[in-house]
Amino acid sequence: MSGDLIRLTGLTAVGRHGVFEHEKRDGQPFATDVVLTLDAGPAAATDDLARTANYAEVADTVVRLVTGEPFDLIETLAVRIAEAVLAEQALASAVEVTVHKPQAPIPHDFADVSVTVVRRREDA
Repeated sequence: MSGDLIRLTGLTAVGRHGVFEHEKRDGQPFATDVVLTLDAGPAAATDDLARTANYAEVADTVVRLVTGEPFDLIETLAVRIAEAVLAEQALASAVEVTVHKPQAPIPHDFADVSVTVVRRREDA
């Protein structure tokens, strides 16, 4: 991605995503990282929030989707987040979303499981 970047890292919320019944029933924490690509110049020149992406709104969108409708796959969750952020943040030309599932049901020691998706605005 080229351009200026706004990063939101480690936003955590409990969701009910997974293929197993206990994952949907009990829920588990998911951490999400979002990287927005945009031109920060207009906002910096005017010191005007309306001329940049609003990371508080991005955080609200992420939490709404993580805590909302359950999906079997974190790939689905990541794509839905990316699509929503692009739809809601008109000045972003692209978004990268990483969804981490640190308590994935894997019978081995591991640090993290994550999926990263990148979406670009079609008119960019």
